[in-house]
Amino acid sequence: MTFREAAAQVDAAGFVLAGGLSSRMGSDKALMQLGGRPLVAHALESLRRAGLRASIAGAASPLDGLAPVIRDEKPARGPLSGVCSALAACSSRLAVFVAVDAPFIPESLIRYLLRHAEVSGAAITIASVNGFAQTFPAVIDREVLRQLRSSLESERYGCYEAFQRASTDAGRDFSVVPVELLVQAGQVADEHGLPSSLWFGNLNTLEELRRAESLITTHRVI
Repeated sequence: MTFREAAAQVDAAGFVLAGGLSSRMGSDKALMQLGGRPLVAHALESLRRAGLRASIAGAASPLDGLAPVIRDEKPARGPLSGVCSALAACSSRLAVFVAVDAPFIPESLIRYLLRHAEVSGAAITIASVNGFAQTFPAVIDREVLRQLRSSLESERYGCYEAFQRASTDAGRDFSVVPVELLVQAGQVADEHGLPSSLWFGNLNTLEELRRAESLITTHRVI
């Protein structure tokens, strides 16, 4: 069984976190154009190509025409609030979260993390690159919603710290998977040859958006 087939059998749903204020971009980054499409469309496509039902968690602009939208009642509290809102609305056991401003995450990585979470039973699964843990994409077991809400209610809004704390409090593993090992083993790859060091880049400014456009031209991605 391939990872695509295995991931498709996992009880999971996908969510794009799109509730940020986009203060450095100057306007809602979910609607900023990259390769002729809004950023949120790229994130939704990554989840769908990985075999997941895709929704949007939080939205600063009307995005209902692109996918179902889970409203974030407290968007000022950052992405952790969007994560909690999505988990509360999710009927699947596992939820996969991607950031709206990271358009180069390969679908193969999403599939691998999802399958790893299923096999390992970890409460939360993320990736690392060059020794640095990447908060998203993240696969989260819905059973740790209570622990994540505890961080939110305590005004500890950092997602990475909240993920660690929730896993510890639940007595379950917090799994960080090194991307380099997956690439070397041929388990994960970008079909256009984009190196893993660039997969996790967040587009927060117009200059970063322009650099992403140049990557599209150079590597013929998206």
